Amino acid sequence: MDLTPKELNNSQKKIDINGSSFFWDLENGTFQFESGDVMLFWIDSAFKVFLSTIEEITGEGTADLVFETAGYRTGLVVSDFYKNSVGDLAKSIDALPNIYITAGWGKTYIEADIEKKEAIITITNSWETKVKVSQNSERIGRFLPGHWAGVFTGLYDTNMWYNVIDDECDEKRLKIKVFESDITPSTNIRDLIKREEQNEIMKLEAMVENRTRELTDLIKEISSPVIPVTDNIVVIPLIGKYNELRSKDMLEHTLTALPAHHAQFVILDLTGIKSIDTTMIDMLNKLVSSARLFGMETLLVGISPEMSMEITKNQYCLGESTYFRNLKHAIYFAFAKEGMHIQEPK
Repeated sequence: MDLTPKELNNSQKKIDINGSSFFWDLENGTFQFESGDVMLFWIDSAFKVFLSTIEEITGEGTADLVFETAGYRTGLVVSDFYKNSVGDLAKSIDALPNIYITAGWGKTYIEADIEKKEAIITITNSWETKVKVSQNSERIGRFLPGHWAGVFTGLYDTNMWYNVIDDECDEKRLKIKVFESDITPSTNIRDLIKREEQNEIMKLEAMVENRTRELTDLIKEISSPVIPVTDNIVVIPLIGKYNELRSKDMLEHTLTALPAHHAQFVILDLTGIKSIDTTMIDMLNKLVSSARLFGMETLLVGISPEMSMEITKNQYCLGESTYFRNLKHAIYFAFAKEGMHIQEPK
């Protein structure tokens, strides 16, 4: 649409600034810049809230990537427009500063080296820098650097990326260098996903480690308690599978606790043991030997038929101990050796 002032009605307004046209159609509620529909935002209020909300929801790192990628893709749109409408690369680059300053994106100056496929873009009073100042943020905005990488990717017809070489918020100046690179927003997205996955894995590993530590501490606390039956008899129930670490902890706990009881008999209850191996045999032998050094006699109870077959098959030796089918028989035996017996109530 290219209406002359005479063709405009009372609800239509048109202004030309530096060769760029703004057009309002108040009756239909449209606003156009260079014949394309546009909208206006207050930078330090509405637009700042919009961008800050994205950062709040996604987190700063993800938000930077979102802005960077969005800027890059909009830059490709701009370059397509100029390649199709102007055609000449040098003329397109010369035309860019005027369109950006007219559109309110800041005063833009471009130093382009077409042969090297590089460019330095200096922007004063850019909307993104104003947003950062309004946010009291010292972090560099990512939309405009990504945008200019996208613009020159399209214009030079090769992949370009950027470095921010100057970002002076106090002076509201942004200086960006774009150059040929293998970096793309897609690469950065994949890297972000990998980082996020790694962070989640590390969190899970930390949770597992903490939970394992808690369970290990709990097992140490409840594993193989020394239970006094009488002044002369203590019972040590063994439960589950004993690896090298658990065997060591159990031995230390038991050998520390046993002397305090001054018992004559130590009953090792194996009812809770489903299988036996060399580690278990070694632990039992050390318990039997230690108890004997304390002047105590060891009684083993609760050996299942399956376990006895395993002991016989592997020719395991459990040392000098007396064996009983269950805890009741062992206690009866210990009472008898002490000259006592259990009398059933009449």
